[in-house]
Amino acid sequence: MGGASGAASLAWLLFVLPALGALVLFVAGRRANAWGHWLGVATVLASFAVGLAIFFETLGLDPGQRTRELHLFDWMSVGSFTVDFGVRLDPLSLTFVLLITGVGSLIHIYSVGYMAPHDGGDDDHAEPGGDSSRRRFFAQLNLFVAAMLVLVLGNNFVMLYLGWEGVGLASYLLIGFYQDRPSAATAAKKAFLMNRVGDVGLAIAIFLLWLELGTVQYSEVFERIGEVGAPTLVAITVMLLLGACGKSGQFPLQAWLPDAMEGPTPVSALIHAATMVTAGVYLIARCGPIYNLTETGRLVVTLVGVVTLLIGAIIGCAYDDIKKVLAYSTVSQIGYMFLAVGLGPAGYALGIFHLLTHGFFKAGLFLGAGSVMHAMNDDVDMRRYGGLARHMPITFVTFGLGYLALIGFPLLSGYFSKDAIIEAAFGQEGWQGWVYGGAATLAAGLTAFYMTRLVLMTFFGEKRWENLKSDDGHDYHPHESPVTMTAPMVVLALGSVGAGAVLSGIGLTEWLAPSLGELQESDHGVLPHAVVPWLVVGISALGVLIAYLVVGRRPTPVERPEPVSFPVRAARRDLYANAINETFIARPGTWLSRALVYVDNRGVDGVVNGTAALLGGSSGRLRRLQTGFVRSYALSILGGSVLVIAAMLAVRFA
Repeated sequence: MGGASGAASLAWLLFVLPALGALVLFVAGRRANAWGHWLGVATVLASFAVGLAIFFETLGLDPGQRTRELHLFDWMSVGSFTVDFGVRLDPLSLTFVLLITGVGSLIHIYSVGYMAPHDGGDDDHAEPGGDSSRRRFFAQLNLFVAAMLVLVLGNNFVMLYLGWEGVGLASYLLIGFYQDRPSAATAAKKAFLMNRVGDVGLAIAIFLLWLELGTVQYSEVFERIGEVGAPTLVAITVMLLLGACGKSGQFPLQAWLPDAMEGPTPVSALIHAATMVTAGVYLIARCGPIYNLTETGRLVVTLVGVVTLLIGAIIGCAYDDIKKVLAYSTVSQIGYMFLAVGLGPAGYALGIFHLLTHGFFKAGLFLGAGSVMHAMNDDVDMRRYGGLARHMPITFVTFGLGYLALIGFPLLSGYFSKDAIIEAAFGQEGWQGWVYGGAATLAAGLTAFYMTRLVLMTFFGEKRWENLKSDDGHDYHPHESPVTMTAPMVVLALGSVGAGAVLSGIGLTEWLAPSLGELQESDHGVLPHAVVPWLVVGISALGVLIAYLVVGRRPTPVERPEPVSFPVRAARRDLYANAINETFIARPGTWLSRALVYVDNRGVDGVVNGTAALLGGSSGRLRRLQTGFVRSYALSILGGSVLVIAAMLAVRFA
């Protein structure tokens, strides 16, 4: 492992620049309203430029020299516990740096138009589609990007935890950005609390590593992890997975992710495409040397991924809210990534591959959804859309390319990355190959169904909005978005088309090998590799056909039909995830808290207060013996003397 020099010596600027931008915008206040958004854009773009410089410098090194560390300062030193504040530059961290700052820059530029202030307004009240306090919004966006960069660049688990908590704080602020909406405040609190559940798991894993190895530095932990016993190793991997599930919205902690749609659409794109939800995938991939030593740990990761990708795909079929459909699509696609990294050396690089392509097409889809909302008075109900392709041609084309990439249309980005994961799943032997591969293929068909349904209801068919008014009483006047919004959408659409082929062509798996190890392909799976692409494309085509027959050939009613079947009703209630969390986590937690309060009041406080009362009462009673009369004291002395003489005689003649 080499030291950092050249462009790498400037790696600290990667997170300092957006953090400094956030600080300036928070401190400047209203004075930055006129230019604060451009400062936010400039700092993230500058961070992207630094990341590119380091990337190209690293690309010119031999694979064995591509892992470097930059020591910044000694952060903590308590006894034998020392933590370095340093940067780890390797192919994995640099890949995330380029994704976070690259896609993040596009989202920042898009936000300039999306959060533009209303004409004549300069108040600090946030309203959808036009916000005069976008300075505050960009400050929070910059804080989010800075925290995510600390997370992926840190060279130890404590720095990762620092970025982890910073991302949680920033997401809380951004999800609850519309402070006058009770639903936004509730969603922000829900996200914050459910993430804390996962964070406890990550903290316990870090504690166990320290207890077993006496260090939290990546290089030392990965070198000595073989010293840890098997039971403790399984506990560490499960706790790491719990942390990853919370941040990435995986089962059973997925319920917060769709509610995060309460934030502005650029926040949805940032959280769901390039940053927060990818943190869990990064954590598992980064800890590959730990998971490589325990088959049980990897099995739990794959099972969580399989369950989650099915949950997200099923629920996505039932919603009419365009942003929630895309949110559950994210839940499902992150499930694919967890399935991949759970396969160990056979899937680490494939999970990162799909993470990168997903960053392009999912960010493009969310920004496209924001463009539609911008044109439709911020209405998210697809039943009120229809026929928007003619009115919004750029949005339609860019969104359509993202849709094709997501469903795995041949030669687009999703085809290369998602199908590679399904091939690796079928490449497992025995029941695992059939379960993993079958579930992933079924989810691919469901994905094609709900995304085709979304596109048909939004861009095709009759104009159901013509005779309607929005919730605020205004008529609908669909129109194309400004260039600050459409330009990033075009760039992301190009990535949706070509990212898969480009990343495959330049050898992404070889690039990641110094961080993740060589990709191990299986030749003894349950299905031949040549059959899998045809199977997946066929199932996806079937999903498209069913969506066309169900939605495309029938008029879409503006009002949701009732009653519906039990599966649809269950899907619309998120497969009762909130009820399950309420029953098994929230309510028992409330009961436990009440029990602890009772024990504290009646037990701990009772002992303390009872002891004080006993001593106080006893002293009060003893005080009554002090009468002040000489005859009483003389009688007491006489009685005491008689008792002493009696005791001495008893001892003498015993």
